[in-house]
Amino acid sequence: LPVRPARAAGAGAGLGTLTGLLGVGGGFLAVPALVTVLSFEMRAAVGTSLLVISVNSLVSLAARSGSAVPVDWAVVAPFTAAAILGAWDGRRLSAKVSGPLLRRLFGAMLLAVAALMVADVLI
Repeated sequence: LPVRPARAAGAGAGLGTLTGLLGVGGGFLAVPALVTVLSFEMRAAVGTSLLVISVNSLVSLAARSGSAVPVDWAVVAPFTAAAILGAWDGRRLSAKVSGPLLRRLFGAMLLAVAALMVADVLI
């Protein structure tokens, strides 16, 4: 299906609003939105989500660079390096997993995170 710019913008605006409101990482919500609203294949949705997160992160870093609170590079640098290595490893592993299985694994992960969030609120 061809991507309609208005539909993509609407999904992006909704995603941004939910991300800002809930404080949940963009990939957590972006992948399901790309798959369900814009009919992306799972692998394309993951890659697109990572690109969107990267651009948002760079814009946020640039905006924060003028603030009085310094960036704690002792935390940011190793976290970022480990995340990059994890992303490369994830890409390698995703080549060995079928799209439907990857979709089910992602769904199971979303349910597990939701259950942990509910448990955190109730306990």
